Amino acid sequence: MNSFSRRHRPTAAVLISLAVAAGVTACGSGSGGGSEGADSGTYTVWDPYPQFAKGTAWTKLLDKCGTAAGVKIKRTAFDTSDLTNKALLAAQQGNSPDLLIVDNPVVSTLAEAGVLTTTDDNKLDTSKIDPNLLAAGQSGGKTYGTPIGANTLALYYNKKVLKQAGVDVASVKDWASLTAALEKVRKAGKKGITFSAIGTEEGSFQFLPWFWGAGAKLTRLDSAQGESALSLWKGWVKSGVAPNSVLNNTQTTSWQEFTTGEYAFAENGTWQLAGAKKAGLDYGVLPIPGASGGTAAAPTGGEFVTLPAQDDTGRYPTSQKLATCLTSTQNLYDTDTTLSYVAPTTEVQDKQVTANAELKPWVAAVRTAKGRTSDDLGTKYPKISEQMWKAVQSALSGSKSPKDALTDAQSAVK
Repeated sequence: MNSFSRRHRPTAAVLISLAVAAGVTACGSGSGGGSEGADSGTYTVWDPYPQFAKGTAWTKLLDKCGTAAGVKIKRTAFDTSDLTNKALLAAQQGNSPDLLIVDNPVVSTLAEAGVLTTTDDNKLDTSKIDPNLLAAGQSGGKTYGTPIGANTLALYYNKKVLKQAGVDVASVKDWASLTAALEKVRKAGKKGITFSAIGTEEGSFQFLPWFWGAGAKLTRLDSAQGESALSLWKGWVKSGVAPNSVLNNTQTTSWQEFTTGEYAFAENGTWQLAGAKKAGLDYGVLPIPGASGGTAAAPTGGEFVTLPAQDDTGRYPTSQKLATCLTSTQNLYDTDTTLSYVAPTTEVQDKQVTANAELKPWVAAVRTAKGRTSDDLGTKYPKISEQMWKAVQSALSGSKSPKDALTDAQSAVK
């Protein structure tokens, strides 16, 4: 049988369970349409970039790649969570788009549902992609697409606040030296560090660098290493170097706290670079340190370009040309500059740093970053993440000790 032939379509029950696992809400099938019934010279692309309207650099690139492949592009943009559910339902209806660009943790969900073709099948070349970034799109030993770019977390710092407190940022190399710096800032009358510990995926996303930086693994939330990471955050809140507001902070509200100019540090992402410049802060960026030094693995954000399974297998060669065009060296550079992403290849990363030296710490962070669904966690990750953020909330609010919170979390996962 042709390896491109559509696998059995997922049942409604499977779709519902996977949609819940992916953290998306149920909704009807969307407009925008997939390839079924489309004109053979028109190829459909679904992406999670509604901020880019027609005429922007992103849509111009889509049209450019379409022209190079000799086809027209019909593009539809969705919010990230909405896109996942639309993709699952479109697969059930046999109406998947030709190209689907999705948030990297969703790839394993769609792969498990039989929605996506593998790179073995669709012949996408991923040989230049950094392995740690490609891992976010791998499940069961197969690769289901290629990253269009990555973002991750690091520590922004306010140079003025640190100078007033007599802190040399070069001294911050591990958790002990970071905590010592925060205490000096507090004693100087300023605020230490802000982050997001909210009871959602954002809270888990922000906790992961500390969890991984301690040497903990997602397969065992209640390890001594995991406990040390949660105790670190708990200690910061208890001593006042981190505010109680972290319990409700999203990454956006945490960033708003940092832009007041009162905080020494803020854990946040690549996507805040433009906002940092607009705020007029004299800032720097420091990769998140591991417990005993070095750079902690931070979770990767960013999207994968994937090719959904089609009934008409004759569409694949053109879809592959489109995906290859979107992720070519020059187009990756242009697109990742537009998205404020770090490119997924060393070649383009080096080009980005040459053009903008401020990206150097972000490239360093991305090179050590890790996919949330890596280690073949796949669709197990959402349940693990939910218990993680619940443990963080319990510990920081004082309702449980870090040890008890993580013990209960691990029991709930099992």
